[in-house]
Amino acid sequence: MLRYRVLSALVLMPLVLLATYFGNLWFFAIICIAALLASYEYFSLLKVGGYRPLVALGLLLVFLFLVDGLYPDIRVAGGSLALLGLLGLAWQVGQGNAPGSLLSWALTLSGAVYVGWSAQHFLALRSLEGGLQWILLTFAITWICDSGAYFVGRWKGKHPFFPLISPKKTREGAIGGAVTGVAAGLIGGMLVHLPWYHALALGVLGVLGATFGDLAESVVKRQVGVKDSSHLIPGHGGMLDRIDSLLFNAVIVFYYLYWVVGLR
Repeated sequence: MLRYRVLSALVLMPLVLLATYFGNLWFFAIICIAALLASYEYFSLLKVGGYRPLVALGLLLVFLFLVDGLYPDIRVAGGSLALLGLLGLAWQVGQGNAPGSLLSWALTLSGAVYVGWSAQHFLALRSLEGGLQWILLTFAITWICDSGAYFVGRWKGKHPFFPLISPKKTREGAIGGAVTGVAAGLIGGMLVHLPWYHALALGVLGVLGATFGDLAESVVKRQVGVKDSSHLIPGHGGMLDRIDSLLFNAVIVFYYLYWVVGLR
């Protein structure tokens, strides 16, 4: 498992980092691929749980959220959510009050917002002044926190951490992830000339985002009785398993930089 995990990372990370470096349509493409795959996995999980999401509508909404991130001036996101949300509700009328119609409609919209709207913040981060360094800082905090939790958990993990949600995670692993994630935020933030207190704050917030982003996706999987969102990436599970923490942290880092630091 560890060998496959490392090999998959060695293949995927350079592709992600190259697309991030070149930006523009290259970055949009890699985010779009990841978000659409993760969304499809989410809707597939719902089907396993007995729900009937409107998959095509959900995927279209995710794509339009991302288009809004690339071209924010045309205001695609709000209109798409309103129009497609109403269309999905109208579709349920045509189903003749079938059992679970309202829940399926709500889960479709919430899934599109969860993955698509959150993923849009990668594009928003990249468009900020010095956007490349903020994306790399987000990656660093998240990936180092996840790796620290994984390796410390394997080495010293004994006490369960939210066992009903993620049975293999331990408190020791969570502490290891917290220490390494905060260190990554502090060091990485200062390397890109953030004051130490902003760097420390981003490290702490990034640890919380990485931890609860992973646990939040685990709630979805536990609710439908599935271990991984798919088997797409050897050693890692599915795309949603790979980006769950990043979805939280893209939002957290963007709004911290926008609201607190004042970047535009």
